[in-house]
Amino acid sequence: MKKRNRVMNLFYIPALVVFSIFVIYPLCKGISLSFTNWNGYSQNYKFVGISNYTRMLTDKNVGRAFINTLIYGAGSTVLQNVFGLAFALLLNQKFKGRAATRTLIYLPVMIAPLIMGYIMYFFFSFNNGALNDVIGLFGKEAVDWLSSGSTAVAILTIVNSLQFVGISMVIYLAGLQGIPDMYYEAADIDGAGAWRKFCYVVLPLLLPAITSSVTINLIGGLKLFDIIMALTSGGPGYDSHSLSTLVHRTYFASENAGYASAIGIVTFLLIAVFSNIVVQYLKKKEVEV
Repeated sequence: MKKRNRVMNLFYIPALVVFSIFVIYPLCKGISLSFTNWNGYSQNYKFVGISNYTRMLTDKNVGRAFINTLIYGAGSTVLQNVFGLAFALLLNQKFKGRAATRTLIYLPVMIAPLIMGYIMYFFFSFNNGALNDVIGLFGKEAVDWLSSGSTAVAILTIVNSLQFVGISMVIYLAGLQGIPDMYYEAADIDGAGAWRKFCYVVLPLLLPAITSSVTINLIGGLKLFDIIMALTSGGPGYDSHSLSTLVHRTYFASENAGYASAIGIVTFLLIAVFSNIVVQYLKKKEVEV
């Protein structure tokens, strides 16, 4: 048996090699570059210590991007889970056209986020945008939806949430279908109404699904990139940048790869810490139930 296990362990080697090449090595390289002043192109650069990290403490653009990243992460997580659970509860019922409705809700997930961003750009565009065309039919003046940073951030959060709400819906559907009927029957015997069933039967038994959905949504929101680049490019100015898009802007537009690497490392730590805290909290709730 031990010999067999040793042989089976050999099959992990290709996966470990690929993981090391495409994840471990770039991460280590990024950490080393974050302590330099490399411009991203020249072969000559020098060690600058932690100056890139201390610079972030006073960089208003980084501060704004940090707040936006938290908004994208928290906002997308809340919206996707609320609407995902609502759709799951609805589509867990039997009615005509249920399969088609499930497909329709999940369909945006299969669209590349970059493509979705361009689609939404033509929807919210000031000139000949679909939304302004509809407003014009009622005699109203066109609105520049993306001219304000706060409005742009809200629109990006909503667009990202609506695109990926199908993932939460599928997770919650699987969780709902895994709840045995005997729990509903016991609640009926006790005279529980629909709301009490939801609070005391459905939600506690959906905690594993909630943990999975929240974690996936939170990580996706905190690393939001494609939709921002397609819809606003971080504008107006730097007002709708996330930390991920700011890394791109700092590297390619500002030619400051060392500083971009430092921002990228902070982004990685932010996602790792926040997602771990949320997972541990929800796991404890599962155990308590």
